[in-house]
Amino acid sequence: MIRKIITIDEEKCNGCGLCAEACHEGAIGMVDGVAKLLRDDYCDGLGDCLPSCPTGAITFVEREAAAYDEAAVLENIKKQEAAKNGSAKAGGCPGTQAKTMIRDTVEDEGLEPLACGCPGSSSKAIVREEPTADKPVATTAPESQLRQWPVQIKLAPVNAPYFNGAHLLIAADCSAYAYADFHNRFIKNKITLIGCPKLDAVDYADKLTEILKLNDVKSVTVVRMEVPCCGGITAAVTSALQNSGKMIPWQVITVTTDGKVLENV
Repeated sequence: MIRKIITIDEEKCNGCGLCAEACHEGAIGMVDGVAKLLRDDYCDGLGDCLPSCPTGAITFVEREAAAYDEAAVLENIKKQEAAKNGSAKAGGCPGTQAKTMIRDTVEDEGLEPLACGCPGSSSKAIVREEPTADKPVATTAPESQLRQWPVQIKLAPVNAPYFNGAHLLIAADCSAYAYADFHNRFIKNKITLIGCPKLDAVDYADKLTEILKLNDVKSVTVVRMEVPCCGGITAAVTSALQNSGKMIPWQVITVTTDGKVLENV
């Protein structure tokens, strides 16, 4: 049938992934860093994705295309939700369980391990010892300032105890590699969450909104890279702050690809 459907100009696409997040039907996906229309029958032709595109790469055309299949879309959404829940609960991944860590000793906060039994996803807080006169800061090797685990936005439990009273750092994955003194300047005394809006096929806004709603977060610092696709993490935090209904102080720090701080917002 001939009908209205979106088309994506791959030359204009900057790979930010915002259109894929805006497409609730799952018609758009990121393939090799470029947005693509994955299935015609998932596109309802309403164009919710158009306003999200910062480069104007998405437009409407009328062409031969399969009819919009709402049943197939709903089934696909169910499968995605099942896969998401399965990876968190039944994936067997030890690295995602929530737990609290103390400098040299790890102490569990009484949290039940996730059903997956994955130690790497256990939620934990890490208590760092403050330097004293008889125990000064070591000058030979840098010390990690990380205060909790896990750090991936997708894996962090929204009700982990370390979020209460926290100064929250939400950082793009690459920023820690680009900025040399990332631990001391940004991670120190903060609870850290990281993600990549270009590579993670999820909308961070919903998860971050829950974290902000359920916990007494004192401030939010966003550290992003200067590349356009990193704007997705700022957009997600902005949306979460608005949806939380709270007035939380926040700032955005941009890091250049050669490791300099570009701006504070």
